Amino acid sequence: MTRYADIPKPIRSGIVVVDPERGTPQRIIVLQFNPDTLERSLAPQSAGGSGDAGGGGSGGDRNEALRLKGPAEESWKFTAEIDATDQFEVAAPDGIHPQLATLEMLVQPTSVQLREASRRTRKGTIEISPIEMPLTLFTWGSKRVMPVRLTELSINESAFDVNLNPIRASLGIGMKVLSVSDLPAGHRGADLYLAHLAQKERLAAAALGGRLAELGLGRGL
Repeated sequence: MTRYADIPKPIRSGIVVVDPERGTPQRIIVLQFNPDTLERSLAPQSAGGSGDAGGGGSGGDRNEALRLKGPAEESWKFTAEIDATDQFEVAAPDGIHPQLATLEMLVQPTSVQLREASRRTRKGTIEISPIEMPLTLFTWGSKRVMPVRLTELSINESAFDVNLNPIRASLGIGMKVLSVSDLPAGHRGADLYLAHLAQKERLAAAALGGRLAELGLGRGL
């Protein structure tokens, strides 16, 4: 008879905020429920212009038709659920405000950073550099760990407690995978992207190849 203790707990997906200099995790966000579906898209970076993608005679350099100028631009979309009523053993005097605020702070600078930028502006600093955010990693099991930038965060709060604290919400999360085309050479995120790409290569090498005969090409190409 199978005991509940013998059933392995599912691995959770999540987000890790990393110090890019030291590589140490600053915050680990474990998603309460794994999303039911993932939407992924990959857009190749062709070496030529838009003429390479279409039919003949549109102006692209024929010598560039099979060349790539960098890794594909990869994006992810999914819906995450947060529900305080599913965690009765955890005190939630603020509802799910803390969880929502943690995710929202991934897409905006802190008040301290904004005050410092304002102070430098008042001092007459000619050029204010954009505020750099920490390195963010998205994890989906051990085979998918990649540096990302959140491009979309939509929140639908659907239930509240007596103090109007949200206690249930669904979040639409969009991410762009950051590659070596987005990060400077030597950046820890660039190294993590290369490790992510190498993992894809290992998985591709493990796939069984087909035969020409299965495609009706038994006599060759």
